[in-house]
Amino acid sequence: MADQDAQDRNLPASARKLKKAREEGNVPRSRDFGHFAALAGGGLGLVLMMPTLVGWTRAGLSRGLSFGASSRGAPSVMFEQLADLVAMMLWVVVPMGLWMTGIGIASSLAVGGWNWTLKPLMPKATPFNLLAGVTRMFSKQQLIDAGKASILALLLGSVGCVYLYRHVDEFRGLVSMSLSAGLTQAGSAIQGGLWLLLGVLALFALVDAPLQRYLNASKLKMSAQEQKQEHKESEGSQEVKGRRKQLMHEMSRRRMLAAVPTADLVVMNPTHYAVALKYDEGRMGAPRVVAKGADLLAMTIRDTARKAEVPVLQAPVLARALYAHAEVDREIPAALFAAVAQVLAYVYQLRAAMTGRGAMPADLPELSVPPELDPHNDPDFVPPTPSTEGSAE
Repeated sequence: MADQDAQDRNLPASARKLKKAREEGNVPRSRDFGHFAALAGGGLGLVLMMPTLVGWTRAGLSRGLSFGASSRGAPSVMFEQLADLVAMMLWVVVPMGLWMTGIGIASSLAVGGWNWTLKPLMPKATPFNLLAGVTRMFSKQQLIDAGKASILALLLGSVGCVYLYRHVDEFRGLVSMSLSAGLTQAGSAIQGGLWLLLGVLALFALVDAPLQRYLNASKLKMSAQEQKQEHKESEGSQEVKGRRKQLMHEMSRRRMLAAVPTADLVVMNPTHYAVALKYDEGRMGAPRVVAKGADLLAMTIRDTARKAEVPVLQAPVLARALYAHAEVDREIPAALFAAVAQVLAYVYQLRAAMTGRGAMPADLPELSVPPELDPHNDPDFVPPTPSTEGSAE
């Protein structure tokens, strides 16, 4: 079952899963690279500080092993010398400790980058599962780490044994040397062995750093079902999106119908389209569409306009052009200014005649609608079906 699950997870991790993994502290780290950086940095620090360390060690041992008559009569002198030795050691240990801390942080950042989280330290209230623990012990990651650690220990031990065997006479001769010469010889011998150990660790670090990145990426791989579920959680299910879209259309429809009574006129054709227009000469540069719809929504706009005593004019070509090229709450296209101006002039004359302030106008003149704006002249235009309420945008 686990093998089948691993085979299914063959897709790279998504950005969301990578972010979640980093929040949980799951980032690639290379112990071998850290060991190499620590040993190399520590060795470099020792090499740089070696002349000073040798001088301090020689002076400290000289003072610590020298006793005079004053030391026997004044025990406080012993404590003063001890305090001097402790202060000298602190001058070595504290800077070296800070240096090694910086190297450890830098080596971690070089492999997995900066990541600050306290989640790995939080207690987990999960039941104890012996089988899961045994499974983790024999996982691919644990087996690779155990095999790599065993090979590294074997190589380091072999290199150390060979080096000590070949330089055993040098170490044996340190006993017969003076303090100054012995310290110098010991430092040189240790430095030679350090370079050999660094070579072995460098080889493992070059292999382990990309290996850890690969293993971490493999562990975070996703199956097609997991990606689908993640997309569903982030974007929402199709049912929820459809319901949300339906609610938005319903809200837009209600808002349009509420604006119809404020319109100056409604232009429509007998069966399919209705567009409500409003024009305020003082505040608008051109007539604005306050509502539009097709089929059932067009009939609703017509009935709402008649109840509010808003004029409804039959102008099929203009209604089709406005429906196809004008947007709700925006001004009409410039190419339709002339045709809409003719309609508005007719409506104003009609209102004046009905209030006794003018003669009744003749029939609505032929409107100057550019043929290219009539959607019925477009071969790619798909007319709305009777079951469609039309655009509510």
